Amino acid sequence: MKITPSNIASSECLFCKIVAGDIPANRVYEDQFCIGFPDINPQAPTHLLIIPKQHIASTAKAEAEHSALLGSLMSAAAEIARKEKLNKGYRIVVNTGDDGGQTVNHLHLHLLGGRHMNWPPG
Repeated sequence: MKITPSNIASSECLFCKIVAGDIPANRVYEDQFCIGFPDINPQAPTHLLIIPKQHIASTAKAEAEHSALLGSLMSAAAEIARKEKLNKGYRIVVNTGDDGGQTVNHLHLHLLGGRHMNWPPG
């Protein structure tokens, strides 16, 4: 993989600091590619974030070479949902950019469950 500014860990990135262990997080899931932990501002009874260990600013910065990593994030979300017993369903959300509601410039999935999700979401 080539190193570009979008995938170099940033000393200013909150999620890179969590990956490095500089900021503690209740890791409910971890594998070689990603970490899962509760959102500090939950929007559902279950609201977890799944972040790649590699810094990618957003889905807009993801490239074909990130395909396996992106797939790993989705697989992790499904595994976490099973562990959390979200048997009636759940939602996976990826916010991208300011207009998409992204507040941390490090790609991450929101796994929400434990209640009925309405449509449209927002």
